[in-house]
Amino acid sequence: MLPRTTPRRRTLAALAVLLLAVLAGCTRTGGASGGEGTAQASGSTLQRLQDAGSITVGFAGEAPYSYEEDGELTGAIVDLHRKIFGELGIDDLDGVSTEFQSLIPGLNAHRFDAVSAGMSILPERCEQAIFSEPEFMYTTAFLVPQGNPDHLTDMQSAADAGITLATVSGAIETSYAEQLGIENLEVATPQDGLDAVVAGRADALALTGVSLNSLAKATDASVEVTPSFVAVIDGVPQIGAGGTVFRSEDTDLRDAYDEKLAAIVGDEQRYLEIMGPYGFTEAERPVEGLTTEALCSGDLEQLATELGPELDVGQSAGAGSPSGAGSPSGASPSP
Repeated sequence: MLPRTTPRRRTLAALAVLLLAVLAGCTRTGGASGGEGTAQASGSTLQRLQDAGSITVGFAGEAPYSYEEDGELTGAIVDLHRKIFGELGIDDLDGVSTEFQSLIPGLNAHRFDAVSAGMSILPERCEQAIFSEPEFMYTTAFLVPQGNPDHLTDMQSAADAGITLATVSGAIETSYAEQLGIENLEVATPQDGLDAVVAGRADALALTGVSLNSLAKATDASVEVTPSFVAVIDGVPQIGAGGTVFRSEDTDLRDAYDEKLAAIVGDEQRYLEIMGPYGFTEAERPVEGLTTEALCSGDLEQLATELGPELDVGQSAGAGSPSGAGSPSGASPSP
């Protein structure tokens, strides 16, 4: 015998059917127009950021790229970001500090929306995320005790001298040290590297010339920065550049960023107005023909052949001065 259906049960059943119909209708919103509702649910990051008017970037505290000063996020890349994202209708920029090697994992874990760290465009990183077009080019240098007692001039000289070389974990100099068989002390931050040199735990710290000049300028320690150079590994100049990092799926955000970036990089005056106060010069402005696609391919030998004459990669950079005067337009990737 079937159980009796009371008026109260019939009412509840009717309400349940009505609720399911409403929910189904909400789910289908936009479906007839090619999945617009689904796209909004998964989210265009560019649109989401524009709607919020705010973006969060990850940074590793390396001057002069992106760092905190008196509790405020500042630096050359931070100022570049404020300019570009502002033009995209994203006026507020917040930062999340993390160790350098945690930047891309943090980005992909959605801890932040982009990486603001002057990160070198390398093939292995291009497999994990996407980069903007080059924002600046690199030179490498050493921070050493005053007088440069080991007479360091380039990476090969460090290998020949048998020194202990401090490098920032995840930075390209760590790879240089490994490839050349240099005893390597990995540190979390440039300041840790400076402390290691001062304490005698390392004979030198390798990093970008721009970064080391900024670091040396801010300390009273008895250290100096060597003239900048283009690292050469197995006879190949390590030409490189840095860019902003985005999640692989955020091509719309990257493309919009690149469009604004191209207008700045292509205009020397605009570029130097933003980057110049932090020690960047025309020498660091990316040359025409240097692309993220080429850097991600990893064929540096071909890149050196194509751009070598313009980059003057066979010579050392000036005197490692904070202004970067005398540096060649070529450079090796660092962070």
